[in-house]
Amino acid sequence: MMQAFRSSAKIIAIVFAVLMVLFLIQLSGIGGGSGAGVSSTSVGKVNGRSIDTRTYQQVVQDRIQLIQQQSPQTLTLDDIERIRDDVWEEFVSNTVLNAEYARRKISVSPGEVADFLRNVPPPELQQQPDFQTDGQFDMGKYQRWLTSSVGMQYVPLLEAQYRSELMRSKLLRVVTADVYLSDAALWERYRDANEAVTIGVTAIIPRRVIPDSAVAVTDDEITAYYRSHAEDLTRPKTAYLSAVVLPRAPDASDTAAAFARAEQARQEILGGTPFAEVARRESADTVSGKAGGDLGSWTRGSFAPAFDSAAFAMRLNTLSTPVLSEFGYHIIEVTSRRADTAEGRHILIPIELAGTHRDLVDSQADSMEALGAERLDPAALDTVARALALPIYRAAPLQPGTQVLVGNLVVPDAGVWAFRAQVGEVSPIIEDSRNFYLFRLDSLQPEGVPPLADSTVRAAVTEEVRSLKKWDAARARGQEYLDRLTAGASMAQAAEEMGLPYREVGPFVRTRPPFPNPILVGTAFGLAPGTRSGLLDTSDGLYVIQVLRHEAADSSQFLNILAEYRTQEIRQVRQDRVRNYLTALRASATVVDRRDDLYRTAAQLEAEAERQQSRSQGAVGY
Repeated sequence: MMQAFRSSAKIIAIVFAVLMVLFLIQLSGIGGGSGAGVSSTSVGKVNGRSIDTRTYQQVVQDRIQLIQQQSPQTLTLDDIERIRDDVWEEFVSNTVLNAEYARRKISVSPGEVADFLRNVPPPELQQQPDFQTDGQFDMGKYQRWLTSSVGMQYVPLLEAQYRSELMRSKLLRVVTADVYLSDAALWERYRDANEAVTIGVTAIIPRRVIPDSAVAVTDDEITAYYRSHAEDLTRPKTAYLSAVVLPRAPDASDTAAAFARAEQARQEILGGTPFAEVARRESADTVSGKAGGDLGSWTRGSFAPAFDSAAFAMRLNTLSTPVLSEFGYHIIEVTSRRADTAEGRHILIPIELAGTHRDLVDSQADSMEALGAERLDPAALDTVARALALPIYRAAPLQPGTQVLVGNLVVPDAGVWAFRAQVGEVSPIIEDSRNFYLFRLDSLQPEGVPPLADSTVRAAVTEEVRSLKKWDAARARGQEYLDRLTAGASMAQAAEEMGLPYREVGPFVRTRPPFPNPILVGTAFGLAPGTRSGLLDTSDGLYVIQVLRHEAADSSQFLNILAEYRTQEIRQVRQDRVRNYLTALRASATVVDRRDDLYRTAAQLEAEAERQQSRSQGAVGY
């Protein structure tokens, strides 16, 4: 048994790597000082409590390693940035919750933790074979493991995690303790979910019914709107980038090389080498390749059309000639086929850079890096463009948290770099499956209200003024529509005469309306059948509605399910209360985030090192 416990240590190590990360986050909320400043050892503050830089960085690094172990793909800079943000939010939430525990005097005794630890094993451990008997989790094995030399190493981590869970559970019980729903409140909720209406609706959407040509906008109106709506025009920090793009797409020579490689693999199998051996060595389909190319059973239409056509047309137990699909060349062997189902295996040879073409692209990428990458000199990008005869592109304006767009290409990682770079700085080489990229930060517009002289701002303000004038014109159209209804026309007739859209909608219930507009929904359920509204002036348009049918909720059915319904709705209300409570708690926190100081670009670090060396040499010379 102890040998089994020792062997299980490697299996469950990843589970406790997660616990170690959580443990470090929890420790961050236990210590921490207060004060007005943020020291060099503090990455930020939450409600005056410092977040230790080294602890934060250690948790980030552990999380990166943990996720990388679980992912076959190398993490991108975008991925790493998301991990940093997620860890930061966990630090913030943990600090806020710890303060709330203290304020409400919530605590957990060692006995509570020990009881929870002994009787509630982590779900991940319940899935491990070493803790099962006859395929079922064995509580006895788990409890014996807790007292073993291996288990005792992890008990402190488990205790920390369980203490956190128990504290959170107690807090949420306090928050939801007063949740109660009377029969009247339950009937209102039931009615909202079961009462249904069918309506006729005419929509008068200003941007659709009033053409631009019908609205004139003057310079004075544009200026007046800009002055009175300055706060509404605030823009986030925006980066403007230039880029050089080096294509790495395969050409005809690479296609020919892939075909030759696929044919060589086919001839090797025909010559007697086992299919599975060649597949494991050559196939780019890593999943089937590990299984010797085996695809198991599949149905017609499951794979690429070219693969599908070949697989359902070729003779059984023979090798296909190389079949070209968007993924590359396939060598296919079908072992059985019944109607639209087949079984077999394949080898995938991708079309990728090869031979002299690959050497050329690699050489150009090396030149990009040598001539311009990671420089603080803005002219470095121009040097690269001239040397490689490549055009310089302008990327779309970039805001924090978004990805760079060059033409129709979405480029990874560059968005993270851009907001750490200095104006004029050139990025490291950034690559994806299509291209190598080199970026330059041309300018950085701070958050705020841009000047009206900015052409994009002026265009946006002009459109807003035009939109407001369209609303005035649309209201006049709406009044004309109402006048026709008053004169005796039906809604459908009047709409057709005026070229307005009319349709019937429903039946629908209040909790699942076919449109998000709350004024329309409230009016629909407030009108008696056969009556219509006036002109409803809402944020997304003008509407007139008429209730055609009204189906009441079944009160007898409500009484039959009342007990079960009460339990269900109280559970939902508690969940909503908890979610809103935690959101409000986080929103009320005063957070000082100094993480940008931690992550400078390689070019900036190199420049700083050179300055330090220069100062050092100057001091020695003096």
